[in-house]
Amino acid sequence: MDWQRNLLISAMVLVLALLYIRWNDFQAEHRPLQESSVREAVVVPEVAVPSVPTSESEGAIPQVASEAGTAEVNAATSRLVTVTTDVLEVTIDTYGGDIVRTALLQHREGLDPGSDPLVILNRSSNHTYIAQSGLIGPDGTDSEGKRPQFVAEQDSYTLGAGQESVVVPLMYRQGSALITKEFVLRRGDYLLDVNYRIANHGSDDWRGHFFAQIQRDTWEPPAGDGFGMQPYLGAALTTPDENYKKVKFKDLADSPFTTEKVGGWVAMLQHYFISAWVPDQNLQHSYALRKLGNRDLYTFGLTSPQTLVAPGSEETITASFYVGPKDQHRLAEIASHLDLTIDYGWLWWVAKPIFALMTFIHSLVGNWGWTIILLTVFIKLVFYKLSATSYRSMAKMRKLQPEMVRLRELYGDDRQKLSQEMMGFYKREKVNPMGGCLPILVQMPVFIALYW
Repeated sequence: MDWQRNLLISAMVLVLALLYIRWNDFQAEHRPLQESSVREAVVVPEVAVPSVPTSESEGAIPQVASEAGTAEVNAATSRLVTVTTDVLEVTIDTYGGDIVRTALLQHREGLDPGSDPLVILNRSSNHTYIAQSGLIGPDGTDSEGKRPQFVAEQDSYTLGAGQESVVVPLMYRQGSALITKEFVLRRGDYLLDVNYRIANHGSDDWRGHFFAQIQRDTWEPPAGDGFGMQPYLGAALTTPDENYKKVKFKDLADSPFTTEKVGGWVAMLQHYFISAWVPDQNLQHSYALRKLGNRDLYTFGLTSPQTLVAPGSEETITASFYVGPKDQHRLAEIASHLDLTIDYGWLWWVAKPIFALMTFIHSLVGNWGWTIILLTVFIKLVFYKLSATSYRSMAKMRKLQPEMVRLRELYGDDRQKLSQEMMGFYKREKVNPMGGCLPILVQMPVFIALYW
């Protein structure tokens, strides 16, 4: 018996060694980025804006160009403006008015409560993930290699106690037009309003198109332990044909994707978190997703119909940008089908009702641990009859095992005769050999849906 003990000890040592190796791999995968890559904000951005529309008629839907150059920035005048609410810290570059960094203050980089807030958008020397917006067209402020230099009244804005929202105005004088790019952040919300107020003080009409896009490289943040189903990382949008369409980086490397839709949205997805541009839902927008030349850089964006501002009048263009956790209920409120970005897998029709039940239980008990326990008890009660049937069938099969062994010994050389005798035996005893398996198979979709 010594060899059995030694074998058991050796197996335990091997398992411990494998666990130690796997733990080291896990730590390496989940190690936060170096401080330079998380905190650094490069002043000179990479700029790729849509081209000037080919048609300037009222309501024209412009198309997106293929490649844009790198803008030159006056580092002496460009500066970063920080906006802080109770859930978000947003950094805006006054050159172009782009969102170049977002930190989720209620989510952390690590399990330690004292760790840094989780950074989603970031513009650094080795990682690009930003949200851009602007105006293109005959009187637009943005073009290939040129962005407006906005003026901000302050370097930082904070949502104060008792305030429900904070407004960040960026001003730009374009000839006889005064353009104000306004960011509105609200308490407890990850949705930002981005408004363009165009006041035309000249004698001619002002014409332009609003565009918005997410620009990102393919860097993949740590999302799991390497086992099981890996979360999707890439773009998604809603189209006239599909409520939820994924567009992978490798597909865009082969060819761009374009579509047009009334309302809609375009998003960048990663595990648990999402960023998305949501334009005016009453207008038809042109959506374009593409790779920028030979660089590891992609844009997912939209262009809105032409806006005309008559002399002596003012018009406002509105859009929204969401950056935060995949909150199913909040996303459903923001835009149609945006909640589909929460991937429940192919068994979504089972997973969504289970999640709805789980949310309801949590609203009663207020604790996710007890919610999971009660949900498990509820599911076990629902499948109690199936489970009981399965256990009874397996117990009966165990009782009949001696007779089954005798039949195999008696007719082991005649497979056909053995099959006939076994089927007759099952029929006489009123037992189904699959009775112990079928109830378990029926329950499998529920457990797979729970895993997702």
